[in-house]
Amino acid sequence: MGWKPLKGETAVITGGSGGIGSATALELARAGADVVIGYKEGRDRAEETAKRCRDAGADARVVRMDMSDRASVEQAIRSVCSLRSPSILVHAAGISRPGLVQDVTDREYDEMMDVHVRSAFHLVQAVLPGMLRVKRGRIILVTSIWGETGGSGEVLYSAAKGAQIGMVKALGKELAPSGITVNAVSPGAISTPMLDGQLPFEDQRALAEEIPAGRLGRPDEVASLIRYLCLPEASYITGQILRVNGGWYT
Repeated sequence: MGWKPLKGETAVITGGSGGIGSATALELARAGADVVIGYKEGRDRAEETAKRCRDAGADARVVRMDMSDRASVEQAIRSVCSLRSPSILVHAAGISRPGLVQDVTDREYDEMMDVHVRSAFHLVQAVLPGMLRVKRGRIILVTSIWGETGGSGEVLYSAAKGAQIGMVKALGKELAPSGITVNAVSPGAISTPMLDGQLPFEDQRALAEEIPAGRLGRPDEVASLIRYLCLPEASYITGQILRVNGGWYT
């Protein structure tokens, strides 16, 4: 079977029915971690990911989370803690609503901030007691290139992702004395169902031509970096925004 560096760890991954979340769950499972796959919609896809994780030798379960609702998040984390407190949190859930800023409704604003910002706070507050007790943990947010550069037609999404980046930088400082690292992975254009829902194939091909690497990224390339950040040898990396974008923004 080989050495599994995350054996004995329990990882909570949100967005488990999406491209990056699913790839991350499988990557951590292959490294030996037991995984809890959070989803709000797309239970069938989350269950399929869990099956692949079990085939890799991990204990895997799925749990529905409404991350705008603190009680829902806390209940989901309590169900995990009945076995073992999570030592890894990966917040990969995300939505995008492209459009002009003047057309953004209050409902769209609330939904965007709930999924990316409010949920991050709820999740961190839910897992922190267990991590602080043992003075060890990994918290990783999947943000976006638009949180760093801003995207025309993506003002609301850019604002939400920028808020995540600020949270990571501050929380990394706050939790470093407790042995808990906090980092963000900032993907560029990654071939996921979310991107497929936004851009037709011809537009994706044109976008790839703008990227120095000449192609879109793959979810497993983001997941591999997340896996590294969970390892013991990454314990001195915290408060960082690590880019996976093929040289699109440096």
